[in-house]
Amino acid sequence: LSGTMAISETVLKDTVLMAIDEINAKGGVLGKKLEPVVVDPASNWPLFAEKTKQLLTQDKVSVIFGCWTSVSRKSVLPVVEELNGLLFYPVQYEGEELSKNVFYTGAAPNQQAIPAVDYLMSKDGGGAKRWVLLGTDYVYPRTTNKILRAYLKSKGVKDSDIDEKYTPFGHSDYQTIVADIKKFSAGGKTAVVSTINGDSNVPFYKELGNAGLKAKDVPVVAFSVGEEELRGVDTKPLVGHLAAWNYFMSIKNPANDEFVKKWGAYAKAKNIAGHKDKPLTNDPMEATYIGINMWKQAVEKAKSTDVDKVIAAMAGQTFKAPSGITSKMDEKNHHLHKSVFIGEIKADGQFNVVWKTPGPVKAKPWSPFIAGNESKPDEPVKK
Repeated sequence: LSGTMAISETVLKDTVLMAIDEINAKGGVLGKKLEPVVVDPASNWPLFAEKTKQLLTQDKVSVIFGCWTSVSRKSVLPVVEELNGLLFYPVQYEGEELSKNVFYTGAAPNQQAIPAVDYLMSKDGGGAKRWVLLGTDYVYPRTTNKILRAYLKSKGVKDSDIDEKYTPFGHSDYQTIVADIKKFSAGGKTAVVSTINGDSNVPFYKELGNAGLKAKDVPVVAFSVGEEELRGVDTKPLVGHLAAWNYFMSIKNPANDEFVKKWGAYAKAKNIAGHKDKPLTNDPMEATYIGINMWKQAVEKAKSTDVDKVIAAMAGQTFKAPSGITSKMDEKNHHLHKSVFIGEIKADGQFNVVWKTPGPVKAKPWSPFIAGNESKPDEPVKK
């Protein structure tokens, strides 16, 4: 895979290929072997639509696993709806969408963004009073920040205590932005919520380190940075900065031990760059893995790969997830129930979980903090 998002997307493709090998080794699905068709839309958003059309009309695939950014998903969406395809989307996103042709295995804002802000406001999280909302300039950060701004206001935060900033995809010079954050933080306890996506995270974190912005002074919580994105970064100056996800590699339980071990063996066997020497797992990999396994279970239940039958069979599917819970696909809203974890970056680039929800949280695809959502149904409207 290529382009600015390859840093994040590549391992998701490899996770699907690993799961396919695993399923095929156990006899496949309905007695047939699964056959992967891999295409590279090259982080070029219109190309996602073209490649989707090709997968559904020429390659005749039964299901598509893919997309990282919301702009790529929005590009694919009309095509899967028109051709009645099936997409499993594995990354946290802004919500405000519900399609009968998509299963969302990543987090909605109430399963990641809102709990992270709650934590930063709390005594344990440092009691932040001022907020920098910093993101890449596209639909996911802008919508998430619209929700967070409304949420912060509902908690009594004034507009003058919220600073919203955006940078383009592939942006690499964060000197001015980090200097601005430093200045803004002089006005009271400040936290940064980062929705920077893709390879821009590397220069952003390097600049935080250069400027000496320590987590104890201005904590940064990221929604698109995990173990993989920190691979190329000196994490020593970043110790204590945060990420909010529904899974971390460091979580200890038998399902995760097995998942991490399996990935390490697969990466070595397939000679996967970086991972063959230092295998890392992350949240969207876990979500991808849950998705393909649930799809397999739904096909077996439906006794068919027919899209409408599989959609019906997906309702209520469960899977023992590496995060340590039995993950459930909601009976209606096409989203997983997920536990939320907040992790602190450690010197070795892993995360130490400092906070978690008591149990799985049901997704709210239509945020209550966006006007007009009260009347929207919690299930896809059949087109």
